[in-house]
Amino acid sequence: MAEPLRTIAWFHCFSGIAGDMALGALVDAGADLDAVLEIVRRLPVSGWSVHAEPTLRGGIAATHMVVDAHETTVIRTYAHITGLIEEARLPDRVRERAAAIFFAIATVEARLHRRSIEQVHFHEVGSLDAIVDVVGVAAALEVLGVDEVASSPVATGTGMIRAAHGLLPNPAPAVVELLAGAPTHGVDLPVELTTPTGAGILAALCRTWGPMPAMTITRSGFGAGTRDLDALPNMTQVVLGTAGGTATTGQPVVLLEANVDDATGETLAHALAMLLEAGAHDAWVTPIVMKKGRPAHTVHVLADPALAGQLAGVLRDETGTLGVRGTSLERWPSPRTFEEVEVHGLPVRVKVGAGRVKVEHDDAALAARRIGLPLREVVSLAEEAWRRGRGAGTVVELPTTPDDAG
Repeated sequence: MAEPLRTIAWFHCFSGIAGDMALGALVDAGADLDAVLEIVRRLPVSGWSVHAEPTLRGGIAATHMVVDAHETTVIRTYAHITGLIEEARLPDRVRERAAAIFFAIATVEARLHRRSIEQVHFHEVGSLDAIVDVVGVAAALEVLGVDEVASSPVATGTGMIRAAHGLLPNPAPAVVELLAGAPTHGVDLPVELTTPTGAGILAALCRTWGPMPAMTITRSGFGAGTRDLDALPNMTQVVLGTAGGTATTGQPVVLLEANVDDATGETLAHALAMLLEAGAHDAWVTPIVMKKGRPAHTVHVLADPALAGQLAGVLRDETGTLGVRGTSLERWPSPRTFEEVEVHGLPVRVKVGAGRVKVEHDDAALAARRIGLPLREVVSLAEEAWRRGRGAGTVVELPTTPDDAG
């Protein structure tokens, strides 16, 4: 089986990375800003606008993204932000990437402040401009059709920086935690070269670190930081290219597993939900019998290799297991699209693959509650609506989304 072509985005972080720099680089590389903002505007928040400014950094042309936001005194929690993302009805891969970024940041903040993830208060990262940056980056990657994200070693500054909690060492503790396991290097500049938002984008999305991966380059772009530095050009570069098309290998994945014999069904269900929220391709439970005839369960997690460590931590935390094992595998996802139909005036997404159509459960369940019909009847009506239109609904997701690809 020939490997399908993959589009790769490699971030060159020679001067660090921030949310606006990553977004600017993707727009500079060709992501249509109107298409990006059409997706971001689905967020149920107002009081913001975005425009792109052409500029120079170190004599190199770049794009500086300016987010004008009317902030309030509201401090958003992790639960608040995930609620915004879920309510926005974003394309699946945009939603997954944005959720994974905020989950990575929330996990680190919870550990640094020794509180549960539900109690984490986002300060700088919860501001409107940061939310727009994160969702904007996820949307721009989708507009460009990016399948994989990679990054060079990441530059960080020195000295002290001022944050909501007061003075902090530079790089900020959250940046250090987020970049654990990633190649980094310090630059002797008293400037915050890499922000928590930028580090969160890389920590959640990067599959590989290091030099530019093997690919056929198609385009590139530069995203400018706010300051114009004398010591180095203050910008992030992104290089886009394609790989694959000839090899017989599939997409690399890691299968994480843990045997659990003392968890309730509710605990296991919650663990699956948290694993999927953290970016797992899929997660499921199978019953087993352990030594001495003890009934138990195995929790399985199919993950991108870049998220394996993070998801193993979620698996340990949520199940209480004393160990997680992993196996490297390959998979060959089949192309599919997401289309939208209406059931009694309510939108319901359907996943369309070769020879089958499947209704999105959450959409159908929400419609069932609002209409007052049984879930199975709403599912049947949605399938019938799609068959009548034969794909005439609005396509909201392009092929190659990883959901349910096993």
